[in-house]
This record gives sequence, C-alpha cells and structure tokens, in this order.
Amino acid sequence: MKILFSPTSPYVRKCMVMAMELGLDANMVLLPSNAHPVNRDRNIIAANPLGKVPTLFTDDGHVLYDSRVICEYLNDLGQGRFFPVAGPERWTSLTLQSLGDGMLDAALLARYEDVARPEALKWADWRAGQLDKIDTSLQALEAAPQSLANRVDIGSLTIGCALWYLDLRFPELNWRDRYPHVAAWYASYSQRPAMLANWALPA
Repeated sequence: MKILFSPTSPYVRKCMVMAMELGLDANMVLLPSNAHPVNRDRNIIAANPLGKVPTLFTDDGHVLYDSRVICEYLNDLGQGRFFPVAGPERWTSLTLQSLGDGMLDAALLARYEDVARPEALKWADWRAGQLDKIDTSLQALEAAPQSLANRVDIGSLTIGCALWYLDLRFPELNWRDRYPHVAAWYASYSQRPAMLANWALPA
C-alpha cells in the first residue's frame, strides 16, 4: 500500500495510527505530498480530485479517500474491531469519530487563517469561531467522561489525534487546565505505542 503523506496532517496520522494498531504500518509506503488550500498539489489531484491527504493506493489498484474511508478499509483488511458492526456502540463510536473530525476541521481552518490567508484579509472573528467549536466539543467530552473510558475504537482514535493536533498547533489553548477529565483520559490513551509513534518521509 502507498499513502500520500504529510507528517503534520492529523488525518494522515489518524490513518497511520490505525495501520499500526492493526500491524499494517510496515506495509505502508509513504509518498511525499504538499497539500495546500490555495496552492494545490497537482500530483495529489491526479489521484484525488479534492487534492487532499490522506489518499491511499491499495495493493489491488483502488484509490481511497478520506481518512474515514481509509480507516474503515484498514480495519477490514486487518480484521480489526475499531468499527463496531451494529447496535448502540456502533453509533457512539461513529459519532465520536465525527466529533473528532469536526474538531480537526475547525483546527485546520484556524491554522489556515494563521498561515495561508494574507494579513490584510485575516478575520479574527472567523478564527475565534473555529476555536470555539473545539472548545464546545471539549466541553461535551468533559461533561461525559464515560464516553471515552476504556474505549479503543475509531472514536477514541480520532479524538486522540485531534488532541495531538491541538498540542502541535495550538499549545496556547492550554486545554488541559480547563478540561481535567479529558486530560486524564488523554494522558493514558496517548501512551499507546501507535499514538507515540513518529513517521517521517524517507530522506
């Protein structure tokens, strides 16, 4: 398998964490890419018209995107249990995945506001609105700590990757100070080998 890769993309990380959890990461070839919301990478677009990472090339010739599809494919390939097949647990898991992905969407929009938008066009209220989505999501998780307790599935994996990205790009948020239950969960979950792993493109 091959994956269009960026070491700081939280969505790529989500797929790589899934692959490592399932013992598939050694089979993954990392392909350099330069996804950008304005200066779009034509090499990515040739495979994925959205021009986004992750994009996965399977061994049997399929091209898959986005992270939700890729993670489900990897779970199926590795005969994993990260996607409950039916019942309330499935809907809880998928809803947590959507919450984590929504946090990442908001974080990326705020990040693009910082680094991709010209100074004269920056909109502080827009950025604040995106960060508020993250804050209200953390509030919801803090109010229901049992939703993450003892959970190892696509929901917890996605929330974990979202918190990793907040630490990477928005350390000034100091989210742990305001959300101690979420912080306690992440302190444990982040020690999983797949969460600790660092992937880098070949030199």
